[in-house]
Amino acid sequence: MSDDHKANGGAGNPAIDPTEQRPIWSDDGDAPFDMGDDPEALDSDKPIYATPRPKKAKRVKKEKSASNETVEIIKTVVFALLIAFVLRVLLFQPFTIPSASMEPNLYEGDYIVVSKWSYGYSKHSIPWSPPLFDGRILGKDPTRGDIVVFKLPRDNKTDYIKRVIGLPGDQVQMIANKLYINGAPVKDVVVSRAELADMFGPRPVTQVRETLPNGKSFMTQDYGPGGDLDDTPVYEVPAGHFFMMGDNRDNSIDSRVEMSAGVGMVPAENLVGKAEIIMFSWSPGASLFNPVSWFANLRPSRFFKILD
Repeated sequence: MSDDHKANGGAGNPAIDPTEQRPIWSDDGDAPFDMGDDPEALDSDKPIYATPRPKKAKRVKKEKSASNETVEIIKTVVFALLIAFVLRVLLFQPFTIPSASMEPNLYEGDYIVVSKWSYGYSKHSIPWSPPLFDGRILGKDPTRGDIVVFKLPRDNKTDYIKRVIGLPGDQVQMIANKLYINGAPVKDVVVSRAELADMFGPRPVTQVRETLPNGKSFMTQDYGPGGDLDDTPVYEVPAGHFFMMGDNRDNSIDSRVEMSAGVGMVPAENLVGKAEIIMFSWSPGASLFNPVSWFANLRPSRFFKILD
């Protein structure tokens, strides 16, 4: 083959100028994207690859991405805690009933929800009762017969739950196992009599429906005459205070017992909120660390029960 034939590319083809060649796309849609300024790269048998990014840049990007993700997680947790705190302070707070003092309406193991706005807000509406202010903001007195959670007056930190029986200015007394308010006996009707076995052995138990002067009606429980708190002096409720009693009349330390040993009169400032509903209930024996016991001790009949 002659030199002229080589210069013309053979078979009569025009001469190919390497400086005018363009990248050739492959069948897979890939194309070289960094040939530099060397036109001979097109004639090379070696594959052409994109210039790799420095490894250090990748590391920095990954570290930055991980850092941003951590910040977002922290922000999410903080916002969630803030929302939960606001709801707990302003709207609702859950409590678990630890004793039998409110039977037959509340049982040990009931999980209740308390409305925080019902009586306004005091320092006791906030966790740990910080001394930010005195008295109540948007304060409202409870209604006679409300079931109320309050801070025990003698330590201002222990949560108690009882029923409001006496309002400011009232006179309250127990005479022969019967409740009197302002000198008048409270209406009551015996609903049932039975025998109950407890830590003290078999005892007769009577359930009575009481109706307060304002028409509020609810069940109480009593173990018969002769109890320590079946006969009491007259209690005069001072201004800004409330007289509380448990529905389980012979098994409740309440306002019938002076503050040094019991509850005494409860200041309005100590009110935390009104008990509204039983959400869930477990009988004694359920353990937080034994999930099987949760199901074995469930009391579904008490779920979502509105409180009287």
